[in-house]
Amino acid sequence: MWNIPFFPPTASKEGEAISTLYWTISWLAVFFGSIVLFGAIYLAVKYRASNEAVRRDDAVETDLRLELGWTLIPLVLALAIFGWSAKLYGDIYAPREGAYEVFVVGKQWMWHCQHPNGVRENNELHLPAGRLVKVTVISQDVIHAFSIPAFRVKRDAVPGRYNTMYFTPTQPGKYHLFCTEYCGTKHSEMIGWVYVLPPEEFQLWLAHGGGGGTATAALSLEEQGKQVFEGVGACSTCHMNPNAAVKAPDLRGLFGSKVKLADGRTVVADEAYIRESILNPGAKVVAGYQPVMPPYQGVLSEEQIIQLTAYIKSLAKEQPAGGK
Repeated sequence: MWNIPFFPPTASKEGEAISTLYWTISWLAVFFGSIVLFGAIYLAVKYRASNEAVRRDDAVETDLRLELGWTLIPLVLALAIFGWSAKLYGDIYAPREGAYEVFVVGKQWMWHCQHPNGVRENNELHLPAGRLVKVTVISQDVIHAFSIPAFRVKRDAVPGRYNTMYFTPTQPGKYHLFCTEYCGTKHSEMIGWVYVLPPEEFQLWLAHGGGGGTATAALSLEEQGKQVFEGVGACSTCHMNPNAAVKAPDLRGLFGSKVKLADGRTVVADEAYIRESILNPGAKVVAGYQPVMPPYQGVLSEEQIIQLTAYIKSLAKEQPAGGK
């Protein structure tokens, strides 16, 4: 739809709606701009000083109908466009269930993408056609912006913060991936490709660990997270360890639950809470526990934090010790 040669192709469900909105606004601007332009030219010619055929003694100072017309018509159109735009914004950024989730880490000057089954890609992203996709982006250094023009989507990658967006690729093919936030001397080189595959071909690609190229076959994100949990993170020294010398919260059943903090507040254990608790555990101390956990800022990479988060999310359906 609207695949004019000097515009990027439209290859997502959301992109089709955004393109329709774009062209609607464009044609409305042309229509009203033409009225103003040609109206001004007509009046300038008709009422020029040398035109003695025009009466100048019957000018009307005001016309309520005209005033209401050029006030209410643009107002109604502006409100309609605002509501339409808000709906499209919500479709891209509001949480939706049943999406295929991909984690993206921006770093100078590359994009690192991780799939749920552990396949990793650099500056490439393979996605299934016809399926809702959730992309969670974060930056390891400076602010970047993850942009796929053919899908009409863009999301800032900010250090220390997870941002998400949703879209549904519709057309199999190869599409540009850009960073659209100036991020340093090699910003122009922070580019890549998005490959949209038919569902069966995408599943085959996943099953073969990425099928070569820049993709890397690995354990699933949860399995990688468990390795970090038991290895470099040394989390199992205290968490879910009945013989631990230090009392630490049980992580089973944690994700998605409400957590009461030592200061009396209650928070939801989402991805942002888990990330903050890993990097800066003293920020939100769980009620009944002491702030003895060391911070892991600078110890774990963003990829390892994503893996740890995936592992903790996989424990959500398990019962904590004691059944609480």
